[in-house]
Amino acid sequence: MIDLKIVRENPDLVRESQRARGEDPSLVDQLLDADVARRSAIAEADALRSEQKALGKLVGKASGDEKTELLAKGKTLAEQVKAAVAKQNDADTASSDAHRAISNIIQGAPAGGEDDYIVLEHVGEPRAIENPKDHLELGETLGLIDMARGVKVSGSRFYFLTGLGAMLQLGLLNMAAAKATANGFTLMIPPVLVKPEIMAGTGFLGAHSDEIYHLDDDDMYLVGTSEVPLAGYHKDEILDLSGGPKRYAGWSTCFRREAGSYGKDTRGIIRVHQFDKVEGFIYCKPEDAEAEHQRILGWEKDMLAAIDVPYRVIDVAGGDLGSSAARKFDCEAWVPTQNTYRELTSTSNCTTFQARRLSVRYRDENGKPQTAATLNGTLATTRWLVAILENHQQSDGSVVLPPELARFVGVERIAPPA
Repeated sequence: MIDLKIVRENPDLVRESQRARGEDPSLVDQLLDADVARRSAIAEADALRSEQKALGKLVGKASGDEKTELLAKGKTLAEQVKAAVAKQNDADTASSDAHRAISNIIQGAPAGGEDDYIVLEHVGEPRAIENPKDHLELGETLGLIDMARGVKVSGSRFYFLTGLGAMLQLGLLNMAAAKATANGFTLMIPPVLVKPEIMAGTGFLGAHSDEIYHLDDDDMYLVGTSEVPLAGYHKDEILDLSGGPKRYAGWSTCFRREAGSYGKDTRGIIRVHQFDKVEGFIYCKPEDAEAEHQRILGWEKDMLAAIDVPYRVIDVAGGDLGSSAARKFDCEAWVPTQNTYRELTSTSNCTTFQARRLSVRYRDENGKPQTAATLNGTLATTRWLVAILENHQQSDGSVVLPPELARFVGVERIAPPA
């Protein structure tokens, strides 16, 4: 949730953020009205409770007809208190719902939708590849990917990574884990099933809730990123950030329904229901969040340098941000057979939005609890195999791995079976 103090003191800022996202600015006024109603209901209930308490003291001192009269008045007052408390509870719920309906306030992101990003830089030049094969053809020819049996076993958008395909993914993720730990991240293997309050706390149960798998019998959610369990890791805690940010790298299998994407990127492993990922997640003081955002982007670029693919960095527009992100940078790698760039990494500064929902705080220099900021960023994922295979394919049908990645995979070249 955004800071309610900002909504009260600068509602125009929040309205403008809503417009930049392509969302309804009138939600700000609904929240302000709900907040006024909530505070009025609290004042009314508090006044009645105070009156009831004072009356109780009088009853203890009274006797005879006076006591009978006071007891009758007390009964009426008790009913009024009960009604006022119910009104307060309803007002609290209405205010909370209105508060949660508003996305994070964007910070520096361009206005517009999916196509209104700004390209910040290009790194590397796409090399000329005569008659390039796509990643699926390469993967099947080299014995790395088996889509047909994935579909047979689990349905569309599922696959097997086989032989060196499995080793390639493990090598990639191990490289990400090694780089993360070398940069002060604590490696984590988190649960991939979470409670509703954790999923809601990260902001994923809003406009894109249809992307999430829900287990009805257990009322649990399968995560689409380890950002979710890592955000919940310190729920209801006060962190010690006096020594700097807390950084975690979560290695997990991830699940996405890919609702509404039928007919889009259906070939191969670009858009699938299950994949593995190493995700960086950071808790820090709000004043450190912008610098930490640049640091995550730097670590992502270091990973992309290790797989040696051409890529660009984009500043994602407000209308394409998730509800919890104030700003997001994507790194998109060149895919030769599609003649375009595809997202490989994404890093978001969520400011205090998630931590406020999950009650994650730290103590400031005066010892007073304050809401922490959270950030996340992709360090490697299954989709990276697409860019690796296509950009490093050779004319003889083999794939030569970049030296740093090859050390983690255990082979320098993947050749077709003899």
